[in-house]
Amino acid sequence: MTDVVLECRKLSKHYAVGPQRLQVLDNIDLSLRAGERIAIVGSSGSGKTTLLNMLGGLDTPSTGEVWLAGQQMSALKEAERGKLRNTGLGFVYQFHHLLAEFTALENACMPLLIGATPIAEARERGLAMLDRVGLSARAGHKPAELSGGERQRVAIARALINEPACVLLDEPTGNLDQHTARGVQQLMLELSQRLHTAFLVVTHDLALAGQMDRVLTLDEGHLVERQPA
Repeated sequence: MTDVVLECRKLSKHYAVGPQRLQVLDNIDLSLRAGERIAIVGSSGSGKTTLLNMLGGLDTPSTGEVWLAGQQMSALKEAERGKLRNTGLGFVYQFHHLLAEFTALENACMPLLIGATPIAEARERGLAMLDRVGLSARAGHKPAELSGGERQRVAIARALINEPACVLLDEPTGNLDQHTARGVQQLMLELSQRLHTAFLVVTHDLALAGQMDRVLTLDEGHLVERQPA
């Protein structure tokens, strides 16, 4: 029995740029265990988001394989892959990507509704998750009526609503002021401990990275582990 929830082996990505080949990622191996928190740091353009997108099944590697919950992503049909992503992964981005016409509750419930969860059950679970992120009183508000930090909290609630084994976060505090960013950072740490959810965070925020169990640097297509500051 293994507790690895997300894994890649010999993962590479390259692009054709005219007659040249641009190698972005080169033979990357990575395992994320249940409840583990990993930060990936690196310079702009180093391929951090590309790696995250491939681990999340949103982009196709040039070579190598990704396993989520023990299932090889490339071996699944598109519908199966989409269902596995919806139930097994949560996503949080620098920009919250909330749907403007829906309330905080409706946005948080969206993965459940996509998965055909009955509306009454989705509402109950959505309210409970908004309460976990401190937003139960704002459930009926639309994104335009929420602050930047509140919107990101809704995005975190949405990512966690299906109780996924792993959440992928791409610069989750990058669009927030320092005070709000620290509040969101603390919330993520508390939720990962309470729910035993694995977090894989791409960030330029070294303070956030330093709170993770492991910090990996992406440099010239390779992942190098280092001790948190």
